[in-house]
Amino acid sequence: MPKRLAAALNYNENKVSLGRAECLCAGNFLKDAKEMNFYQKMEGFERLNELNDRAQTKTLHVSLNFDPSEKLPADNLVTIASVYMEKIGFGEQPFLIYKHNDAGHPHIHIVTTTIRDDGSRINTHNIGRNQSEKARKEIEKEFNLVRAENQKQLLKQKIHAVNAEKIFYGKTETKRAVTNVVNAVWRTYKYSSLPEFNAILKQYNVLADRGKEDGRIYKNRGLVYRVLDSAGNKVGVPVKASSINSQPTLEKLEKLFSSNKIKKEPYKQYMKTTLDEIVAGKPAGMNALIKLLGQKNIYTVLQQNSEGRIYGITFVDNKNKVVFNGSNLGKDYSAAHLQNKLLASTTVDKIHYQAENSNPFQLEKSNFQGWQISSQQTPSDLMNLLAPKQQQELIPYQLRKKKRKKKKKNLGL
Repeated sequence: MPKRLAAALNYNENKVSLGRAECLCAGNFLKDAKEMNFYQKMEGFERLNELNDRAQTKTLHVSLNFDPSEKLPADNLVTIASVYMEKIGFGEQPFLIYKHNDAGHPHIHIVTTTIRDDGSRINTHNIGRNQSEKARKEIEKEFNLVRAENQKQLLKQKIHAVNAEKIFYGKTETKRAVTNVVNAVWRTYKYSSLPEFNAILKQYNVLADRGKEDGRIYKNRGLVYRVLDSAGNKVGVPVKASSINSQPTLEKLEKLFSSNKIKKEPYKQYMKTTLDEIVAGKPAGMNALIKLLGQKNIYTVLQQNSEGRIYGITFVDNKNKVVFNGSNLGKDYSAAHLQNKLLASTTVDKIHYQAENSNPFQLEKSNFQGWQISSQQTPSDLMNLLAPKQQQELIPYQLRKKKRKKKKKNLGL
């Protein structure tokens, strides 16, 4: 069996054995999918492939992706796949339909052969751009599906974080999960340093790591990507930057750092204005500030030393896909200045609160017994209740100062 067919069939059947996919249908086979094992499915393709020794490409492996909002039942997926195969000229070929359940969006894979019963080969040159593109648009309209153009736009906006607890460390799932995040981030965001790049990745539990300064990776200017757990600790095996299909190496990133400095400038004022508005609302500390920024789709990363002291702050504007270090925005937006400003505003508010709620008289609790302010009392009643003359009545009798009468002097007149 050709290696390409073996790889395609193994890939899908392995997913089935792990419970991450299911074979929905075996089109144009003599038996149903559930009645065949791996080797029987393989023989169905081999029978035709052996009829043509000259063909270089005998396998077609297609993936049909749907919008996350489309919860299509298995029967609908089989119908859509069958119609698709008919439209691209493979309606008479044996094919297997697999539904995969390990991604954020529903999708199916179709495996088939390009060799016909008479030994001739179906031409697949530009099939994706021509037959497949036309079939897709017709099927979207016929089955009232979300258009692929809209779906691509949605996928650009949404990046799913790596779930460290579900990763089988050292297995292909680690590399695939890390690759999905890195590929989505490194070309779409504007960042001008490795710490800024990592500020973005941290949202998705991924870290670009140069290793220790005295280590081999650092000295050779290498870069690996690591999965982070919920506590921010590096877990699992590292993924080399050079092994990722887009190859986001340190050398390539550094070229982006320079060009991104200019691209970031138009978004700087928006970031400063947003911070000014939130700080003006006097949030009760740094945690409150971070929470309010999060409501604006701005992710905040604090740099802290071993003692927990904050010495740096970075803002990731996920709306505009841009990152700023606080001090680069200006001294008013550095970590130290923001902390002092928040502390000052909360201290003033606390003093005002105490002043407004303090009682100028230290009175015994028993003196207040019997005081009740009902909802029927008018403002003037309250004023009378709190008037100075009432204060005199509350002072113990022994402490009241008696007015001394002035004695008239006898001038002997």
